[in-house]
Amino acid sequence: MPKDLTLIIVTLIAIILSAAIDRQRTLCGVQKGWKMLCKLFPHFLLLLVLVSIFLALVPQEMLVRILGTNSMVIAPIAAAVLGSIALIPGPIVYPLAGMLKQSGASPVALAVFITTLMMVGVLSFPVEKEYFGIRVALLRNVLSFFGALVIGFAAGMVL
Repeated sequence: MPKDLTLIIVTLIAIILSAAIDRQRTLCGVQKGWKMLCKLFPHFLLLLVLVSIFLALVPQEMLVRILGTNSMVIAPIAAAVLGSIALIPGPIVYPLAGMLKQSGASPVALAVFITTLMMVGVLSFPVEKEYFGIRVALLRNVLSFFGALVIGFAAGMVL
């Protein structure tokens, strides 16, 4: 059975069980979820379009060359810089990382790339500093950057 179909079936069963327990709360939860989906969908669609354009303009071979196994120092640092700058959502980066791995990218570089992508936000820094202050935002991003390198090298020892 395909994974998507399994997820749909499990979700429907959960909704039915929830409705049997408390129909009103279930309806309220489904309505809130639908509103959230409708609110997030345009942003997600825009990110998909931007990532698709990026992947179309930047040849996969170039990414593999940058993130390749040639250098155990340059590849992770390049991956950290790319991951820090990129704005790619998790559901998209994992398939991308899988494609890059199949093409020969280094597991260390991929671990660093994914970790910095999730933890470091160069492009979101202006918003972050408004909420947390420049000192906290800067400290969080710098520690996350170096932490991602440590995580990547640790992953490389395990893989």
